[in-house]
Amino acid sequence: MNTRVWLWSSVAALCVGCTKPGADAKPAVVDAGPPAQRYDVLTRKDFNLKAQALFVPVFWRADSNGNKAVDPAELAVLWSPHNAKLSDFVDATGTFSKRFELVYKLMTQSPDFSKLPPEEKARREAVLLELEQGQPTLIETDLSKAGAEDKAVAEHLFRAAVALERIYGKQLGTSALKDKVPPQDLSSQALFHRNQSPFCVAPKTEKNEACSALTEKLKPLSGLYPADVQADKGFCDVLAKQKNAKALMDHFSVVEKDGAGFKAVPYSQAYQDDMEVIAKELELAADAVKSEGEAAFKAYLTASAKAFRTNDWEVANEAWGAMSATNSKWYLRIAPDEVYYEPCAWKAGFALNFSRINPDSIAWQNKLEPVKQEMEEALAALGGPPYKARQVKFKLPDFIDVVLNAGDQRNAHGATIGQSLPNWGAVAAKGGRTVTMTNLYTDPDSQETLKGQMASLFCQDTMAKATTDSKPAVMSVVLHEAAHNLGPSHEYKVKGKEDDEVFGGPMAATMEELKAQSAALYFSEWLVGKGLLTQDEAHAAHVRDVAWGFGHVSRGMYDGSTGRPKNYSQLAAIQLGTLHKAGVLVWRADEKAANGQDQGCFAIDLSKWKDTVDVLAKRVVKAKATGDKKDAEAMKAEFVDAKGDAWATHKDVITERWIRAPKATFVYSVKL
Repeated sequence: MNTRVWLWSSVAALCVGCTKPGADAKPAVVDAGPPAQRYDVLTRKDFNLKAQALFVPVFWRADSNGNKAVDPAELAVLWSPHNAKLSDFVDATGTFSKRFELVYKLMTQSPDFSKLPPEEKARREAVLLELEQGQPTLIETDLSKAGAEDKAVAEHLFRAAVALERIYGKQLGTSALKDKVPPQDLSSQALFHRNQSPFCVAPKTEKNEACSALTEKLKPLSGLYPADVQADKGFCDVLAKQKNAKALMDHFSVVEKDGAGFKAVPYSQAYQDDMEVIAKELELAADAVKSEGEAAFKAYLTASAKAFRTNDWEVANEAWGAMSATNSKWYLRIAPDEVYYEPCAWKAGFALNFSRINPDSIAWQNKLEPVKQEMEEALAALGGPPYKARQVKFKLPDFIDVVLNAGDQRNAHGATIGQSLPNWGAVAAKGGRTVTMTNLYTDPDSQETLKGQMASLFCQDTMAKATTDSKPAVMSVVLHEAAHNLGPSHEYKVKGKEDDEVFGGPMAATMEELKAQSAALYFSEWLVGKGLLTQDEAHAAHVRDVAWGFGHVSRGMYDGSTGRPKNYSQLAAIQLGTLHKAGVLVWRADEKAANGQDQGCFAIDLSKWKDTVDVLAKRVVKAKATGDKKDAEAMKAEFVDAKGDAWATHKDVITERWIRAPKATFVYSVKL
C-alpha cells in the first residue's frame, strides 16, 4: 500500500463518525507558528491507544521533560506496511508538521456510531474494545549512528519482512480477506494489521460474534489445507490416515486436492513469488556485508536466500547454527519454524526475528555449560526407560535484544521471550541454537502493569517476595529453552513414532512445552543443590513463574474462533492446578489481595515447592518418554477442561483480575 495514499488521503476518513471532545475536554490547538503549540489534551497512554485505533504509525515514547504534552523529540515512528518516516510528522525545523497537527486533532475526537445500523454499530464498538485490550508497547532501536553496512542490512531485512508477512497471511488463510476490510474504517484496518487477520483474539472479545474487521461474518479457515475438507472438525485425522500421510504432514508444504485424494505442494512452489522477493532481499543484504567480523552472518544470509528458493532448510540451518554471540553482533532467524498457529500443528509458520546480540548471555553460558550433560542425565532419570540419556551438544542461550519481529513472531499480544530452534532435522538433533529475548517487558509501562496484576492476585506475604525485575524471568526462560534440548523432545521416538504421531499434533505441542516449563521449575531447585543459584534467587523465580502462569491462564484454554488449544495456557493450567492440589498454591478466601481491594488471594507455600515440582516433572517427562497419551489426556482433563471444581473457579478469578490491564502489543521503531 502506498505510504502517502494511506497516510494522507485517509485523513478525511478519520473524522467519519467523529464528534468534538466533551465540554470538559481541552480543545486541540492546531494553528501553526509561534507561540509553540502544546499537544496536551491526551495523556501518553491515551495518545498511543488512539494512534493504534486510528492506524497511525506513531508512538509517544516518554514524557521526557515532564510537561504532560507530546513534543517532537518524544515521537517515534513505527515499522508498518505504510513505510512511514519521521519526516511525515516532524518537519526539518524539528517542529510538528501540519500533518501531525491534523492527526492529533482527530485523535481528540470521539467516535459516534449512533447513526449506523445496529449490527454495524455493534461491530465497530467490538473492534474498539478488541483494540483497547492491547496496550502499544515500544521496542525501539537506534541505528542512526551505525555505518552504511548496518543500515543497508536493516533496510533489506525490513523489506523481506513485508514479503514474509504476505506469506504468513496466506498460511493463516487471511491474506485474501485484507481487501474486504472497509477502507474508511481505520480501526478495522488497525485490527487486521495487529492480529494479521480480521478475527478478534483478546479475552473480552474473542468469543463475541460481532467482533471482526469485516462486515460479513466468516469462520477462520487455514490457508494450508483445502477449504472444503476443513468443514470436518476431524480433518487432521482424515489427512493423517491417507496413504501419503507422511508427505501431507511434512512441515514445509501446503496440502491441496489431488483428484479424490490430496497432495503436498512445497512452500517454494506454493509461495514462489514472495519467496523470490525474500531471497533477493537476503542476497542484497549479504552483498552489503563487507566486515570480516561478520562472515558467519553473511554466510547465513546467503544460505537462507537459497533455502527460500529450494525449500531445503538444512543448509541454512547449518549456517544459522554456526552463528554465535562471539562471531556476530547480529541475531537473525528468517525461516518457517513453529507449528502452534495452525489447526493440525504440522506446518511450519514463516517468521522473522532480527535482533542484536546482548553480551550478558556469556554469564549464563559459563554457569550452565559445565552441567548441561548432568541436566540431561537428571531428566533421563526422571523419565525412566525406554528413554536413555544422550550426549547433548546444544548451545546454551544467547541473549538478544529484538529489533523487529514479523510473521509468526509478531503476535497481537505479547511476544516469544525464548526459543530453541530448529525443531527438526540434523541441526536440531545436534542441539540447534537457543536464545532469550532480553529487551521485552523491561519498559516502565510493562513493569507497572505487571506489579498491579500480581498485587491483585497475591496475598501480601507472597507479594513481598514478588519482583518486576527481569532477572528471575530471564532465568526461567533460559532453563525452559535449554530443556527443549534435553530429555525426550520432538524427534524422540516411542516404538518408531515421533510425538506428533503418538499424541496428535496439538497435544504433542502442549506436552513438549509442558516438559520444557516443568523442567525449568525443576532445574531452579536443582541448581540450588549444585551451588549455582542461591535459595533466594530460586524463590524469586518460583513466584515469578506462578505470575507467568497466571498470565497464560487468563488467555483462556482454547482459541475463541477456531477452538484450537492454546498450548501455553494449557500447560500453565496443568502446572498451577498441580501446585494448587498439592497445597503449594493456596487460596485464602478471607484475606484481601496485596492491592488492598480484591477479596481473596493466593499465597505460595515455598516449603512444599521442591517436592511437588519434582513429582510433576517426573510425571510429565515419563509421559513423554513412554508415549503415555492416556496420562497426558488425564492431566488435561483434570486441570484444563474440568468444570465446577475449586480450581476451575480459581481460573475464572485469575482471568477476571489479570485481564483488567491491557496486554502488551509490541510495536517496533528503528531509527536509521
